[in-house]
Amino acid sequence: MSNINISNKRRASLIHELLVNIINDSIKDEKIGYINLTDVELSNDLSFCKIFFTILNDTQENIELSFKILEENKKEIRLKLASEIQNMKKIPNLIFKYDESLTYGKKIDKLLDNIIK
Repeated sequence: MSNINISNKRRASLIHELLVNIINDSIKDEKIGYINLTDVELSNDLSFCKIFFTILNDTQENIELSFKILEENKKEIRLKLASEIQNMKKIPNLIFKYDESLTYGKKIDKLLDNIIK
């Protein structure tokens, strides 16, 4: 593994850690509750950062609401991230994506339960 990839993984890990605190301190909405960040992918040139998230009450309406809230607060979140990280050349643009793996896992569990019954 090259040094660039290791360094990028460290940056992504740091960004993930910081964003967990920033997002959950900044966004308070009783309907969607806690936003869980499941993964952060940082582009090699540091221009984009994909942030994957889930919510406990994962109805389609709440997923759309949480995405909307994150998008509306994106600029503020990015500014707070920039104030926390001083050693990066640039702060990446944030791209929020709902992590479908939890929903997919629930569907698989339900199918398996139906097969067993």
